[in-house]
Amino acid sequence: MNRFEGNVALITGGSRGIGAAVALRLAEEGADVVLTYASRADLAGEVVEKVKAMGRRALAVRADSADAEAVTAAVEEAVAMFGRLDILVNDAAVFLVGPLADMGPAEIDRTLAVNVRAPFVASRAAARHMGRGGRIISVGSNVADRAPFPGLALYSMSKTALAGMTKGLARELGPRGITVNLVHPGPTDTDTNPADGPNAEAITGLTAVGRYAEASEIAATVAHLASTDGAYITGASVHVDGGFTA
Repeated sequence: MNRFEGNVALITGGSRGIGAAVALRLAEEGADVVLTYASRADLAGEVVEKVKAMGRRALAVRADSADAEAVTAAVEEAVAMFGRLDILVNDAAVFLVGPLADMGPAEIDRTLAVNVRAPFVASRAAARHMGRGGRIISVGSNVADRAPFPGLALYSMSKTALAGMTKGLARELGPRGITVNLVHPGPTDTDTNPADGPNAEAITGLTAVGRYAEASEIAATVAHLASTDGAYITGASVHVDGGFTA
């Protein structure tokens, strides 16, 4: 399929994990791709080369999502390079967990800067360039609705905030034909949360299907929401969590 032929997609945090899977899925279906990364230029470069091997254009932009100006600049660079922006996927995030007593101002500020402020700033910048059919999709977490272990309060709070942002932006941008949605992945096999990790058995037991997701499964839902097939879905929080929150 070439559902995204002629479209340009920007994926924050697109050098690894779910973000990389999204970048590759959108490219497979015809999109040119811009991705941001904070430090791993090697991983970003690998994704870019895979996208180019599909015959699509690709660009990696170094931008720490904790820096609001860098996030805005990444959006502007994407538009300057490819002439348009049709899809924004807010994937970049930090996962700072631990006892409440250990979550001080530095941890709070960084979590909110990357997980909450950056998606808002990126959406604000992207919306200026989007026409009808524009898509803004944020990646949340299953722990926004169910925090089964201690130490998740700060991270859960940050991901829950995305639901309010999504609803508010959906109302504001809907008249312009731009949809805004939120995908809540469940446990997903990535380098930061491997399916064979030390806590994997306990986490798997909390799902209904008894396994971790592949990153490509999350990317498939993002692709649906980004396509014309998802045109009547907006302001929604979609759980792709194997029944974790059932």
